[in-house]
Amino acid sequence: MEILYEPWVLITLCAAFLQNIRSSLQKHLKGVMGTAGATFVRFGFGVPVAFLLLFLLLQVQGKPLPALSASFAAWVAVAALAQIIAQALLIAVFSYQNFVVGSAYSRTEPIQAALFGLVFLGEFATTGVLIAIAIAMAGVMLMSVAKTRVTPLSLVTGLLSPGAGMGLLSGAFFGLAAVCYRGASLSLEGPGYMIQAAVTLCVAITLQSVLLAAWIAWRNPGEFSAIASAWKPSALVGLVGALASFGWFAAMTLQQASVVKTLAQVEILFTMATSWFVFRERITATELMGVFLVTAGILALLWFG
Repeated sequence: MEILYEPWVLITLCAAFLQNIRSSLQKHLKGVMGTAGATFVRFGFGVPVAFLLLFLLLQVQGKPLPALSASFAAWVAVAALAQIIAQALLIAVFSYQNFVVGSAYSRTEPIQAALFGLVFLGEFATTGVLIAIAIAMAGVMLMSVAKTRVTPLSLVTGLLSPGAGMGLLSGAFFGLAAVCYRGASLSLEGPGYMIQAAVTLCVAITLQSVLLAAWIAWRNPGEFSAIASAWKPSALVGLVGALASFGWFAAMTLQQASVVKTLAQVEILFTMATSWFVFRERITATELMGVFLVTAGILALLWFG
């Protein structure tokens, strides 16, 4: 399968691995600061990393900084805000009793990204790719509910519940953000996909940092003290998070967002592997079935993609 050697595939796999590490580090930070603070460090401490990366790329490739257009600004603004809203909705899901159902539905991001890609970018997904997405999503949702009493029937009947609604809405905003980031990067024609992705990252991560800092200053200014006291792990989160985001943007410059986000579900396999082999946690039959379906969906995606 020659597609395995295509840049977007390798970049996506690396980004998914880095995101798994970032998520693990953020869980640790959640114990020493609030949700807003743990979210802010991902962006705020990633700003210098993003600009350093852009500087190095410009120097190594010997290319000028691309001109930023109004179209680029609109794409980035929508993407950055959509990503923040999606994260907030996902956190809100956990306040509901049926948060597992909501979390499972938030994983429908690739399907919704395919719809947004069609609407905003005119990108069509082939039948084979749509089937691959559906298989992978079924596996992810199975793994999301594996350790609960949630059944396939309750996933369907739970669609009308607030938690499930928020989960779907979260997935929609994540999908919208992915498509808009692709639109932003593609609007920077000329310098190559790596510089396009780096410029998009710099603008987006700066905007998100400013917005989150303003929110914390308004709602809980004491959070800044907790962030400052945990600056070392926060800096590591920023480093890994910025590199992961750069990977996503670069991959989505080369390939449709829905396809990239489907392959990105390999992250949950990394998470499960850590759970099984490092923490020696028990493997359930439902989880094994989920792993099988996610793997089958990814292989189908690579075959049809």
